[in-house]
Amino acid sequence: MDYYNPHSTGSYSPNTNNQQHPNNNYNHHHNATSTSASSSVSSSSATPNNTNTTTTTTTSAAATATSIASAVVASAEQEKINRELFVGNTPPGTTELLLRQFLNAAMRRIHLCGTETAAPILHCRVNQKFAFIETVSADMANKALNMNGIPFLGAILKISRPSKYGGPVMTGTKTWQELTGQRLPVHAFMDMSAEEKINRELFIGNTTPEMTEAMIREFLGNAMIQVGLNTMPGNPITACRVSGKFAFIELRTRKEAASALNLNNIPYLGAQLRVGRPSKWNGPPDQHGNWEDILAKYMAGELQLPSAAANNAPEQQQQQQQQQQPIATRVVELKSMLTMDDLQDENEYQDILEDTTEECSQFGSLLNVIIPKPGQVGVTKIFLEYATLEEAAKAIQGLAGRTFDGRRVEATYFEEERFQRKDYA
Repeated sequence: MDYYNPHSTGSYSPNTNNQQHPNNNYNHHHNATSTSASSSVSSSSATPNNTNTTTTTTTSAAATATSIASAVVASAEQEKINRELFVGNTPPGTTELLLRQFLNAAMRRIHLCGTETAAPILHCRVNQKFAFIETVSADMANKALNMNGIPFLGAILKISRPSKYGGPVMTGTKTWQELTGQRLPVHAFMDMSAEEKINRELFIGNTTPEMTEAMIREFLGNAMIQVGLNTMPGNPITACRVSGKFAFIELRTRKEAASALNLNNIPYLGAQLRVGRPSKWNGPPDQHGNWEDILAKYMAGELQLPSAAANNAPEQQQQQQQQQQPIATRVVELKSMLTMDDLQDENEYQDILEDTTEECSQFGSLLNVIIPKPGQVGVTKIFLEYATLEEAAKAIQGLAGRTFDGRRVEATYFEEERFQRKDYA
């Protein structure tokens, strides 16, 4: 250790080799810490810039990827829409498999697709009264439009683009009848446009909750037939939609729609139904009476319908009478007796077959009972083959007008030749 020498002329100087100032360690540590902190601060202050750059790049890449993915999805969806077609007016009993196989065979038959094409129609989705089909390509969908108007299970299918289609309008397409030279089946009609449908549609007001679509269609259809408001055999009402306290019915032709206006104020289940044009109809005013007037004139033999004046020519009246007189055969067709739900269970199907055989044998020698199953032509109908014409006539007289599970049974003759071919449409 060095001691202070008061006689020394030099200033005090510690021994730097052997001893350090007590604060030297602190100063060194402090300086190091400060340097480290400064470096850290400097590094930290630089880091956010790098992070922002990386984040911006990542966000931009993600946005680009999302944009590309969205474009791919949108393109795929549009491509699917271009391959899809709407099929309207499908009859009860239509299944996805049956409709798809039928249309595929039809396209091959008239060479809308090559025979090497395994299945021009890939998928089919069936709703209650319409369906959608998906073809293998947009070009095949364009070709399938030529099947518009093809007969199927007694109905005429309407094939068109779905409402969401926004592509180019195809020109040069034909109907099935134009393409094949076939004529429309007797009493068949085609709804070719929304405007035509409006002309055949009527508003039904003052309905009650217990009135179902089937009940309204059957009641009003029978009323029209009773007083001669129909222009051809069968129920003139093809469809009914119920909504709360009102409904809409659709008729086969414009003339029958105009004639049905005479049903206004007809009483049904304690209510008087209002029958008129829907609000969207913008045609000329109709001349028609009310049900009271029509019924009174019918009972007095004075019925003269303004809307059906064109149908009163002697030749047309004679033709209508001849059409309404079916040719007697040994085969009886029963309608409105079964529903699709009745035929789903095999045990219930067998019970219905046995009950029908037992019940209908009372009219004579019953040779055959045919009840088509779901997926087969003529589903929900029953066909009875008797040994003689007289027995078939007795069956029609005994079964027509009966009610089965709340439905009124229709019994008519059926062509024997078609029955032998198993053409139950």
